[in-house]
Amino acid sequence: MPQTSPLEIEKLGDEAMKIVWDDGHVSVYPNHELRFRCSCAGCVDEWTGVRRTTAAQIAPDVKPMGLELVGNYAVQFSWSDGHSTGIYTYEYLRQICPCAACMRTGAAPHEPKGNA
Repeated sequence: MPQTSPLEIEKLGDEAMKIVWDDGHVSVYPNHELRFRCSCAGCVDEWTGVRRTTAAQIAPDVKPMGLELVGNYAVQFSWSDGHSTGIYTYEYLRQICPCAACMRTGAAPHEPKGNA
């Protein structure tokens, strides 16, 4: 998949985040799923890749309170549960795009490792 960058990142109420990519693709990420997909060292063991955080440990109504662009390659969310250490690269966000087209082509690993 060629490297793409977001043209627009937008909150969709308290439910989801939408990214419009420079190649025209649109990704909509449910907030709970996006928070669960955090790959920081606190959420995923750096050595084994095993997920330390389970979906059940994350409040169902979690939402981003803010976001910050990291260079020209990533975004960092500040979550309503106080978590803010994860950096989501643009490449990773495209890999986890939950749209039907991406899931159908298998472009993304849709199951996190470890304790899901």
